[in-house]
Amino acid sequence: MLKKEKIIFLIKALDKLYPKIPIPLNHSDPYTLLVAVLLSAQSTDVRVNKITSILFKEASNPKKMIKLGLNKIRDIIKPVGLSSTKSKAIFNLSIIIINDFKGKVPENFSDLESLPGVGHKTASVVMTQAFGIPSFPVDTHIHRLMYRWGLSNGKNVVQTEKDAKRLFPKDKWKDLHLQIIWYGRQYSPARGWNKEKDFITKKIGRKSVL
Repeated sequence: MLKKEKIIFLIKALDKLYPKIPIPLNHSDPYTLLVAVLLSAQSTDVRVNKITSILFKEASNPKKMIKLGLNKIRDIIKPVGLSSTKSKAIFNLSIIIINDFKGKVPENFSDLESLPGVGHKTASVVMTQAFGIPSFPVDTHIHRLMYRWGLSNGKNVVQTEKDAKRLFPKDKWKDLHLQIIWYGRQYSPARGWNKEKDFITKKIGRKSVL
């Protein structure tokens, strides 16, 4: 199957499977999304949502987060892991957002990626989900599936992102990013992979992984 044919099949299959796409991380605005995505590093969305339901009751904006204080933030987010590093990042980025961006999360990659603890993937999620600016954040699921489907060489997430942006229509990036994540979790995981249930990979995947 040619790559063009794979893309057409993928979009149709994923749209049919996920016509309404749930947002994995609970949030109410760009700031709470930014904090939630930052917390999700090396953790699960379920655990992050449990913690943010507590954290955002105490502090749902930069001013309240600063007032909450570094130690309290660390204590609340401890269950998600890396609490020392993540609490410092949340506290310090809140200060910067207040001082440098008039209390609002910046709407461009350069400023977002200048914030403590915010890498390209986190910035991409915020840009596409909060501001509707086309981006294609690549997590471990997307990286794995782009390789399994023969759409990227699997060398690194930077190359995978370039390949995804080159192959998929720009107006589908926002949906596809989430659709592929959900598909990876439900049908094509890294561990406990059942080839028979993974109907997309069975149809278009590399022979080496079938």
